[in-house]
Amino acid sequence: MGLTASEKRELVKTKLQQLRKDLRIMHAGVTEDQTMPEPGEVKTVMSVLENLLEVLEPKGSRKSKS
Repeated sequence: MGLTASEKRELVKTKLQQLRKDLRIMHAGVTEDQTMPEPGEVKTVMSVLENLLEVLEPKGSRKSKS
């Protein structure tokens, strides 16, 4: 099941917007409240980043670049 270029672009845009929002919240917590984010929050952001990477670079092309 391949995505069209337009669908990929929209998916990437949506994921990036959510990531920016999540990271802003984490940054505000670190700088203003001087608290570290919960490990679960960090894992969630990392998972979204991994999913985004899979959309941008299918697994076959990532392995050949390593």
